[in-house]
Amino acid sequence: MQQQPLVNRRPDWINRIPYKQRRMESSFAKELFSESLQLSNAELGFQEKDRESDLDRDWQRGRDQFHTIGYRDGLMAGREASAQGGFNVGFKQSVLVGHNWGVVRGVTSVLTFLPDDLKEKLIETQEKRKKIRVLDALIFFRDDIMRKKLMEQTEPVKKSSDVARMNRMIAHAADLEIYVGELQSLLDSPTIKLHLSVK
Repeated sequence: MQQQPLVNRRPDWINRIPYKQRRMESSFAKELFSESLQLSNAELGFQEKDRESDLDRDWQRGRDQFHTIGYRDGLMAGREASAQGGFNVGFKQSVLVGHNWGVVRGVTSVLTFLPDDLKEKLIETQEKRKKIRVLDALIFFRDDIMRKKLMEQTEPVKKSSDVARMNRMIAHAADLEIYVGELQSLLDSPTIKLHLSVK
C-alpha cells in the first residue's frame, strides 16, 4: 500500500464529517479566528518591524563603531607619522649640531693644553686666544663643579647609582689627566717640534 504525501493527505476524521457541515465549520472557524488571526498578524508585523528596527539600530551602531575606529586609527597613524617626521628632522639637525659641538670642545680642549708659544703661532690675535681660553675654562669649570656637587651629595646619602656615576666622573677626570700627560710628552718629541716649526 502506497502512502499519500503528507501535504495532500487528510486526517480520517475529516472524511467522516459531511461536506456541508465541514464548510459551515470552516466558515464559523474563519469568523471565530479571524480576529485572533488579524491580531497575531499585526503582532507579527510589529515583531518584524521591531526586528527590522533592531537590525537597523545594530547596523547603525556597527557603522558608527567602524567609522569611530577608522577615525581613531587615522588619528593614531597621523600622530605616529608626525612624531616620526619630527624625530627625523630633529635627528638631522642634532647630528650636525652635536658634531660641531664636539669639534669645538675638542679643539678648545687641545688648545688649552698647548704651550703658550705654540698657541701664539696657531692663534694670531690675543683676543681670539682669550676667547678660546674662557670657553674651554667654562667647560672644565662646569665639569669640576658637577663632580664636586655629586661628591658632596653622595657622602651623606651613599646611593649606589650616585656612587657609580661619581666613580665614572672621577675616571673621566683621571683619563683627562692621562691625555694631558700624553699630549705633553708628544709635544716634547723632536719630530713634532720639527713639524710644528715648519709653516
